[in-house]
Amino acid sequence: MNVWSKMITALRGGINEAGEVIVDSQALRILDQEVRDAAEELKQSKDSLAAIIARQKVAEERVSKIGEQIKEHEGYAVAALEKDNENLALEVAEKIAALESKLDTETATAKGYEESADQLRAAIADAERDIQRIKQQIDTVKATDSVQKAQAAVSERHSGSDSKLRNAKESLERIKERQELRAAQTKAAREIANTSDDQTLADKLSAEGITPQSHNAKEILERLKSK
Repeated sequence: MNVWSKMITALRGGINEAGEVIVDSQALRILDQEVRDAAEELKQSKDSLAAIIARQKVAEERVSKIGEQIKEHEGYAVAALEKDNENLALEVAEKIAALESKLDTETATAKGYEESADQLRAAIADAERDIQRIKQQIDTVKATDSVQKAQAAVSERHSGSDSKLRNAKESLERIKERQELRAAQTKAAREIANTSDDQTLADKLSAEGITPQSHNAKEILERLKSK
């Protein structure tokens, strides 16, 4: 059981390593897609902001209309009091109380939309700056990646040319060695042939009883005196 567990763990490790290799090889493509995803989310956030702002404006319009209604009914209440119709004035006052309660609710709603819009607007601004900064860094990373790939290609070609150049030099040296060897063999053969010819001539003269003149110091001295 322990062995199977270790085998499964090893297999999982191999899968993870293979996955990391794939991720590394596609890093720039994945990064581009992640930025596109972030940009799409930013667009959705802007749509949400637009919807919140629209709701805020509607709530603010309701607040404005309720305020106008309150002022209008306050005028009615004053007119009823001026006519000594306190019951009518009280009824109008109850209406004003209901409008004021509604005003508080709509004001709080509008304020909530405003705060949400401000927070989302700030988050969108931060996201836009981050995306712009990431895009600039991606451009730098891509440029660096292109340069490194070009350098690697040049290095690989240079390594190949060095290998071929070494092979050419070795071939040249082998050819020169063979030529030098053949030249030495030819020279040795010529020397052997000359030596053989000289020995043959000496043998022939000796067979006929002819010996080369010997040279000694006394004979040379007598010859010089006679001159």
